[in-house]
Amino acid sequence: MTSIRISKLILLFVLVVAFFISASAQNYVGKNLKVNIFSSTPVEDIKASSLSGSAVLLTEKQELAVQVPIKSLEFDKKLMQEHFNENYMESDKYPMAKFKGNIEPRLDWKKDGTYQVTAKGILTVHGVNQPRTITGKITIKDGAITLNSSFEVACAAHQIKIPSLVFTKIAEVIKVSVLGTLTALTK
Repeated sequence: MTSIRISKLILLFVLVVAFFISASAQNYVGKNLKVNIFSSTPVEDIKASSLSGSAVLLTEKQELAVQVPIKSLEFDKKLMQEHFNENYMESDKYPMAKFKGNIEPRLDWKKDGTYQVTAKGILTVHGVNQPRTITGKITIKDGAITLNSSFEVACAAHQIKIPSLVFTKIAEVIKVSVLGTLTALTK
């Protein structure tokens, strides 16, 4: 089974669970979230992006889960993408990057506006869980919710090994950005 197929099955499972968790609260889902990564060094900038991120938001509990299939990140240089998946991220062994946490402060999900928020939870990259507090912005407009966040991930914190031979080409800290819209899960 391909990792895309697996991610779709996981998303379907999460959606079914979200549907049954609460009969009264509105839940939201997003597919095709844009995820970018960026690494800058004096030798080379490395950029990749994916439109395969997905998210589930349970408004009553203010719980947010976001994931992206690692292999969905596309680089300009195919050799760079191959090295990223095989040598650093071990994408066959660790196919997803995930975050699950709670949003603060408490929001009125029916009130349009733009809100600065933090999400406290667990970030899982390369099979390593790390507690994180990630800042971002949530925009609520006409029943849709847009997530927008940028944060950094330290390779060492997730046991991503960078050989000393290429250390000058790859930054120790990778910048990550996530942008996408979630819509109400219809009951």
